[in-house]
Amino acid sequence: MRKAVIVGAGVGGLTTAIALRAIGWEVSLYERWPQIVAEGTALGIRPDAQAGLASLGLGERLRERTVPYRHAQIRTPGGRRLAELPLDRIERRGGAPVRMLSRVSLIEMLVQEVDPATISTGVEITDPAALRADHDLVVGADGVRSAVRQAFFAAPTRPRYAGIVAWRGVIQGFEPQDYGETWGRGQMFGMTPQSPGVTNWYAPVRTPEGVRETLDDLRARFAGWHDPIPRVLAAAEEGAVLRHEVHDLAPPLASYVTGNVALIGDAAHAMTPALGQGACQALLDAIELAACLRAQPGDVAQALRSYDARRRPAAQRMVTASRWMTRLAGAGHLARPRDALMRVLPL
Repeated sequence: MRKAVIVGAGVGGLTTAIALRAIGWEVSLYERWPQIVAEGTALGIRPDAQAGLASLGLGERLRERTVPYRHAQIRTPGGRRLAELPLDRIERRGGAPVRMLSRVSLIEMLVQEVDPATISTGVEITDPAALRADHDLVVGADGVRSAVRQAFFAAPTRPRYAGIVAWRGVIQGFEPQDYGETWGRGQMFGMTPQSPGVTNWYAPVRTPEGVRETLDDLRARFAGWHDPIPRVLAAAEEGAVLRHEVHDLAPPLASYVTGNVALIGDAAHAMTPALGQGACQALLDAIELAACLRAQPGDVAQALRSYDARRRPAAQRMVTASRWMTRLAGAGHLARPRDALMRVLPL
């Protein structure tokens, strides 16, 4: 039986473990944290990622945990409507609406499908080369600061601060009249459904590297913006709000594979959160990787080259689109916002 080791037990790593087991591989999964971290707010699962999860037998469970996201607007800080987010276009082309769920719920669903005996937590990989010697496949699913990427890929690709701090939270018992995003100069505020009676909010803000703003500073940034933004932030509790500096990778990798090593998710193509596509792209990576290995079971290196040829162009288009969307949303003014959205979004 072929043996694979996966470094990182996030969305991409867990999905890879499920997909590889489904094609008959023996899998070992290493996570550096003492336990698998199930935190985060809402994720938007697009139709292609939904289909990928359905191919693993998780379609019904996904639908049970999610709510559809069909209508959302872009507004100015004063509340003037600029455009509709193209959710209807995504649904028409993909045959299903975007579905929202919490990252916690997605991780829990994936963990339930992985044999606990194959997961080792609290393991810091200090010698990735040793993994390569003992396994037919090494998968780096260990995030933007990937130890696997650093060990096996000679490219000058490194994490780069994107100039943005992303704030995220949820509010219980509140559903706004209109979901969507409000774009202002240097900052943006968005709200989506997460589950019945639970609203997800997020606020990417331009912030110099190393500056540590507080939740009160965030409230001050949005104090004059249209209702209900100040009310949502007033209800936010310090300990329940997530804050992280956003990093992408630069320059882009010339390949996501080398020999019997493959990168997926943020390890391969960390991106800004403007399109909310990090989790979906990791899911698609994992499923495509397994599909290529199934199609070419006797030649791992060739299967990985096929994976790279299929996934890297699509993922890098999404990275570029997300970077452009970040710039658009932070510009604070667009003469023709819908036209700009249609040019940028890779739908």
